[in-house]
Amino acid sequence: MGIYQIAIDGPSGSGKSTLAKGVSKALGIMYLDTGAMYRTCAVASIKKGINAKDPDQVKQMMDEIKIEVKFVDGVQHMILDGEDVTGELRTPQTSIAASDISAHPVVRTAMVALQREIAKNQTFVLDGRDIASVVLPDAKYKFFVVCAPEVRAKRRLAELEAAGDHSQNYEEVLRDIKYRDAQDSSRATSPLVQVPEAIVIDTGKYDIDGTRDFLLSHLDEEDK
Repeated sequence: MGIYQIAIDGPSGSGKSTLAKGVSKALGIMYLDTGAMYRTCAVASIKKGINAKDPDQVKQMMDEIKIEVKFVDGVQHMILDGEDVTGELRTPQTSIAASDISAHPVVRTAMVALQREIAKNQTFVLDGRDIASVVLPDAKYKFFVVCAPEVRAKRRLAELEAAGDHSQNYEEVLRDIKYRDAQDSSRATSPLVQVPEAIVIDTGKYDIDGTRDFLLSHLDEEDK
């Protein structure tokens, strides 16, 4: 079995990370959550009190910070200037800032370079917005995950409430998801896009195991 990559793209909250983790476990391969890398940039902007929409402030920040990806027992941890900020990546504030900050070319250029460096010498499953279109256009397998915004909002709200976060209601979560969809699809640099050769997976039609099995069924036997 040689080195290969599985690219999974899709909008926020579509279930691509859950799918990627399931595939990683089933195949015994590494999983790289690229969204966590952009969220780390967002955390940096919040900590520094900068405007995530201001290109000059963002560029200066990117020149100053150091972002690292470390794997501990196969689990990805995000390190910002020597501090593990993994636990700060999933707040509503971080989610909105991540959508804004990831639109900047300077941010995407830096993160894409880091993603390519990590994935080049080992088999990985990666999920994000532009894996198949920009990061790894030569990936052996390409999938695009879709799911209705309303379904994604219900899932996200359940996740927040399970974590003890009751700061948002359903309408607010749905609004944020639609905002991120618009931002991700319309940005000039590396927009969310489905490449023609990608296999579409609607996570609203399957449970977690069914979604994983659907993807696995499209892999060559030698890679299973």
